[in-house]
Amino acid sequence: MNSRDSRRLVVLRHAKSAWPDVPDSERPLAARGRRDAPAAGRWLREADCVPDLVVCSTACRTRETWDLVAAELGAAPAPVIYEARLYGASAGELLGVVREIPAQVRTLMLIGHNPGVQELVLSLAGEADGYVLQQTRTKFPTSAIAVLRVPGWASLEAGAARLTDMVVPRGANP
Repeated sequence: MNSRDSRRLVVLRHAKSAWPDVPDSERPLAARGRRDAPAAGRWLREADCVPDLVVCSTACRTRETWDLVAAELGAAPAPVIYEARLYGASAGELLGVVREIPAQVRTLMLIGHNPGVQELVLSLAGEADGYVLQQTRTKFPTSAIAVLRVPGWASLEAGAARLTDMVVPRGANP
């Protein structure tokens, strides 16, 4: 894959959510999530993984995660599409959404839920450092970020990406 022509897919699992007595889609972030999401934003900025476009689940916890991440990116936030299809989506459904992204987008961030986001990363990762791949297989916790180099959006398929990073930024306890 020619890195000059490749695209970057940044997959972020929402930060830790609370469990109040509300419908699942309306669950807000927990205190830990409100600490970890800004740490994810700082990591993205420092790793030069600032997205050109964000596609975010419509669930409350994913929207709150994006707001806290965006505040740490150090630039005007990327345009965001709140996409209901990401809520509860399988890896195949997530891939269908990614294939719709315009070719001019160089770095796409997808903010969603497990198990779909982890399964998407694992299905796309045809190449990866053994440790990074094993870490991704073992666990994809809240606030986890996977970065994949992909050849493009429209024809993206299983095994076509290179998994370059998998990190779990954590905020400090007050």
